[in-house]
Amino acid sequence: MASAAVRDELLCSICLSTYTDPVMLRCGHNFCRVCIHRVLDTQDEAGVYSCPECRQRSQGRPALMRNLALRNIIESFLITPPTQTEAGIFCTHCVDSPVPAAKSCLHCEASLCEKHVRVHSKSAEHVLCEPSANLGSRKCSVHQKILEYYCTEDAACICVSCSLAGEHRGHRVEMLDEASEKKKERLRNVLQQLITRREETEERVRSLEERRRKDHDKATTEAERVTALCRDIRRLLDDLEKRVLSEISRQEKEESLLSSTLIQKLEIQKVELSRKMRHMEELCNMTDPLTVLQEPDTGELCDPEVHDVDDLNVAVISGTLYTLCNIIRGIRRGIYVEGPVDILLDVSTAGNYIHISDDLKAATGTQENQNRPETAERFQDYQVMSRRGFSSGRHYWDVEGSISEEWRVGMCYPSIDRRGQQSSIGENNKSWCLRKYWFNNQYSVIHDSKEIRLTDNIINNRVRICLDYEAGRLTFYELCDPIRHLHTFTASFTEPLHAVLWVDEPFLGLNDITNSLRICS
Repeated sequence: MASAAVRDELLCSICLSTYTDPVMLRCGHNFCRVCIHRVLDTQDEAGVYSCPECRQRSQGRPALMRNLALRNIIESFLITPPTQTEAGIFCTHCVDSPVPAAKSCLHCEASLCEKHVRVHSKSAEHVLCEPSANLGSRKCSVHQKILEYYCTEDAACICVSCSLAGEHRGHRVEMLDEASEKKKERLRNVLQQLITRREETEERVRSLEERRRKDHDKATTEAERVTALCRDIRRLLDDLEKRVLSEISRQEKEESLLSSTLIQKLEIQKVELSRKMRHMEELCNMTDPLTVLQEPDTGELCDPEVHDVDDLNVAVISGTLYTLCNIIRGIRRGIYVEGPVDILLDVSTAGNYIHISDDLKAATGTQENQNRPETAERFQDYQVMSRRGFSSGRHYWDVEGSISEEWRVGMCYPSIDRRGQQSSIGENNKSWCLRKYWFNNQYSVIHDSKEIRLTDNIINNRVRICLDYEAGRLTFYELCDPIRHLHTFTASFTEPLHAVLWVDEPFLGLNDITNSLRICS
């Protein structure tokens, strides 16, 4: 027979329930297969595994061995209900030695073995039940009669006197077995709901763990990419600095040598000039005209050929700046590998109260109906979509809007509605947008009709939209100095994304003020 101590030994230390499909680690400790798998899954990131019981470590994921002996013990002792002996209930009349009770009499409040049950009274008032240690709890505390009914109004177990003349008279009552079965059915339904919720919770946990692992891997990859990019930039800059400094040093040495040579020539010329000056001064001081006239004329000087020294070649520095610009452009290409060459608006999607420029780059709100033919793909009023859609890669494009009016810019799926309020970008789950308000000079972002107000005031009416399709990121920037991040949407994109422009018509009587958006990239 399995005692309470043995039952405690059959409990999993993780879930604190009886082992289910028990498995054993090398250290000898047992766990439910599902429980230990979950623990080991959480240890996968660190790559170091340990027993939840004794903390013994293992370098690799440990093999799980089925404990058939433990499984057989569980099936033998815990699948069958406990016997009367296990419950510790013995016959009241067998005083010489304890004999397990087979029944208990509610009237006598005594427990009976098989022998005493056979000789016990068979009258109706002597009600036999399964062996119980607390028979008094099965009688009415007021009338001391057996509890046979269940009052549904007061949710209480009552005797026949309570239902006929007591405080429960006139209430709806049921037999205990009937009420018990109904409650069991309700509990089964609740249990099934709890099981379903637990399974959903477990699936959610697995999904979050998988997402956390993917985010970790993605973050690691991005960190490595940025580290490698910065390392390349530093290497390129170091090489560039060494080349330029070497060229400057070489030019400086050449110019210094030329300058020294020129200085030597000029010093010789200076000495010769001084000598001639003294000779001329002597001639000028002579009083004998014959001597002055007979002296050779040395007034003309024959200067040595001396060239000016050129400045440092600044073209080297200009070349450095040009190379640096190429490096920066290379960085930008590394961030936005597939930046689109151009985005053109699709007139076939333009509403009848929006004017599209000839170059298909600008959209302007108007009060005049453009009388375009009604088609399934045309928006109802103030909206237009791009021709091109993006289903992969990284892309960016810039838009400049009018200062005083309201507009929206963003991206949407081609399956977006084309009629009704839900067709405006941001007002459905198929589009994401940045909205500019005309009355308070602020931005907001909208998706699925959920709007988030951005607190900072607008500095510049030029914005950048950046799409990273695989990463599921759509980001808006304000192109001020320095560039300012506004908001990033995250989603798992399921369709190609098209650029969308929404411009409101100007107020009545203000036709001289235009509300427009222009694609700049």
